Amino acid sequence: MGEKFITIGEIVNTHGCRGAVRVVPLTDFPERFRDLQAAYVACGGQRLRLHVETVAYHKRFVILTFREIPDMTAAEKLKGALLQVPRSELVPLPDGHYYIFDIVGLTVYTREGERLGVVQDVLRTGANDVYVVQAESGGAPLLIPALKAVVREIDLEGGRMTVVLPEGLR
Repeated sequence: MGEKFITIGEIVNTHGCRGAVRVVPLTDFPERFRDLQAAYVACGGQRLRLHVETVAYHKRFVILTFREIPDMTAAEKLKGALLQVPRSELVPLPDGHYYIFDIVGLTVYTREGERLGVVQDVLRTGANDVYVVQAESGGAPLLIPALKAVVREIDLEGGRMTVVLPEGLR
């Protein structure tokens, strides 16, 4: 199995007539595009490595030009493509912080070892994230606040999260 690729943006349109593309950033670090020298474009079942020539920001978009894309006709073929980087090129996070795609799929246990289910989604709220945990038995998902007082351990290697549920959360 090769290196995992992470999506950091989606090419939504062309920009101008010189081959630039308009990208919606799908990252918490849109400034990361400034230092991007190359990226992979996933389009039509292929992943092409393209070299970034220029980066500009316009409203909510990142405007990129690639060495291999000479004009608007070539850029139009990239509409809808995903901009990806190898996992090894992700922006490092501080200790105790995790990427959402690392949290989704973890099996959640209580400190006593009871299996609660698997993280299906992460809700981004104003105060703190909330982990949506679905039990194998079905039913309504358990919503676990992503707080240090609740989430006691995250073991990415082991694929598990240990929690202490507050009163009344079950």
